[in-house]
Amino acid sequence: MPDTPAALPDLRRAAAVLFDLDGVLTPTAEVHMRAWKSVFDDLFTLWDITPAYTDEDYFAYVDGKKRYDGVASLLRSRNVEIPWGSVADDPESDTICGIGNRKNVAFSEALRRDGIAPYPGSLALLEELREADVPMAVVSSSKNAEEVLTSAGIRDFFPVVVDGVVAEREHLASKPAPDVFRVGAERIGVDPADAVAVEDATSGVASAAAAGYGTVVGVDRGAGSEALRAHGATVVVDDLARFLS
Repeated sequence: MPDTPAALPDLRRAAAVLFDLDGVLTPTAEVHMRAWKSVFDDLFTLWDITPAYTDEDYFAYVDGKKRYDGVASLLRSRNVEIPWGSVADDPESDTICGIGNRKNVAFSEALRRDGIAPYPGSLALLEELREADVPMAVVSSSKNAEEVLTSAGIRDFFPVVVDGVVAEREHLASKPAPDVFRVGAERIGVDPADAVAVEDATSGVASAAAAGYGTVVGVDRGAGSEALRAHGATVVVDDLARFLS
């Protein structure tokens, strides 16, 4: 169950608040889920992989991870091993990178066709934190973070963005490793122990907890409050509007 308002910290007093993007600030997690399902449904049928891909697989093996790590994790769960390939692989290539690139084509097409808007509660919290002069950053596994932030009209809230592009360039390990949240804190100039991380994925809360964040907020968009707590969330909410004063 989500925490009661009385149990929630005052984020306006935090040294900084670092947010995941998809599923926390914007409902792009749903777009990612649909894109992954389209790709894996086709792949599983073509390769006769069983059991069939499910939403539970998304949360267990894909959610919160860098794109190629998610592909490898999911296929490994079905005892399927294929070449890794390279980031330049054609989306039709039967490699880990090719499949990841295939998914990105589906995601980008949906984003450009339909656009995206931030969750109303998340946008209201960003505005309140900016008014209180709380430093904010985005820590996302997505290589599409800059495009999503711009499309949603919230890019200007964040002087620091550590995303999948940065992680690949600087060889940062995927969530649940602490690397990306550790680097996010370094770049915004705070001690993680004094900062707040906000995540909706179990891999993300585990990453923030491993990086030493004093408060790890789990946003339950489907992962489940018990699972979020088990992986390191110190508080759980169902909407960031719960933190509004």
